[in-house]
Amino acid sequence: MLKRLNHVALAVPDIAAAAATYRDTLGARVSEPQALPEHGVTVVFVELDNTKIELLEPLGEQSPIAAFLAKNPKGGMHHLCYDVDDILAARDHLVAAGARVLGDGAPRRGAHGKPVLFLHPGDVHGTLTELEEV
Repeated sequence: MLKRLNHVALAVPDIAAAAATYRDTLGARVSEPQALPEHGVTVVFVELDNTKIELLEPLGEQSPIAAFLAKNPKGGMHHLCYDVDDILAARDHLVAAGARVLGDGAPRRGAHGKPVLFLHPGDVHGTLTELEEV
């Protein structure tokens, strides 16, 4: 079911500073910021040859990233994202196996315009896990 690692997401308190670190200090290709109001975040992608790093900054006080940063003020790893071929088949398989899909269980459009969903961290050994259909 899982294909490749799509990205590692890092919550950051200052997305411009984090993007500058990856671009100017570490020499990586960095995308422009993109606001995703439906997810409550602004994202920047650090593009590497073998995967991406997604930088997440809260978009408002109700953002789940704001709550994460309240507990981790310097930021940190927020979730892992894996590619899947068929997100509905993956969801149905996981739910049948006892996994909890966050929200109402329906995939939403992610930062790449593709369907995504999140699995409860308690069902994936403490790691918030995103699946993205490719």
